[in-house]
Amino acid sequence: MHVISVSSFKGGTAKTSTSLHLGAALCQFHKKRVLLIDLDAQANLTTGLGFDPDEQDSMAPVLQGEKSIHDVILETCVPNMHIVPADTWLERVEVSGSLAADRYSHERLKEILRDLPYDFVLIDTPPSLCWLTESSLIASQYSLVCATPEFYSVKGLQRLSIFINNIAERHTTKVLGVALSFWNPRGKSNDAFLKVIEQTFPGKLLNAMVRRDIAVSEATIFGKPVFDTAPKSRASVDYMALTGEILMRL
Repeated sequence: MHVISVSSFKGGTAKTSTSLHLGAALCQFHKKRVLLIDLDAQANLTTGLGFDPDEQDSMAPVLQGEKSIHDVILETCVPNMHIVPADTWLERVEVSGSLAADRYSHERLKEILRDLPYDFVLIDTPPSLCWLTESSLIASQYSLVCATPEFYSVKGLQRLSIFINNIAERHTTKVLGVALSFWNPRGKSNDAFLKVIEQTFPGKLLNAMVRRDIAVSEATIFGKPVFDTAPKSRASVDYMALTGEILMRL
């Protein structure tokens, strides 16, 4: 089982869309069994698949030891793709209940995910270097870093790199790749952005880049991946290519 944290240091990097479409592509085109975990209290991955986060249990009671992960897993519209939804209780979960007194609380998620019946577990982390992100990276063999060709996104990569490297010194996790979204092949500053990414994560930039496409936003309205709502769109083609490249790296 491959456990992958999908990470970024700021919002707006298509982290959630990447998590959703990587999971859907693995199921639909590569016959894999996938569990998505929404660890972001904003719950965009949850709502993007048509669920109301106010009506579902999240990973919060599981981390607190009050429920089993099997109690909170939901089936999605994509066959063989399940999700653990998010809710607002994830915010600051580490300072409440049994987690507050546990000095090793950031290792609980790793134990919870052990021996689950999936080929892939994809964790959509918060866009910050918080306890949930640290827990996710500790539980993962790999991290998929999301970025956009924008100044603040690329600058955030440097802090994320330091954060991941610090965790990797104590736990077996490594960067699988850097996925670029909202890509404009004609962007004037592309070379400068790509140079910074190569300096920060040498050899990790993925060749398959996801171009800007309104079809992704439209798919969210229907709570489905873009492969179902606009299978011939640019985003559909790009996410399939991205998934194929990630599988090759694995």
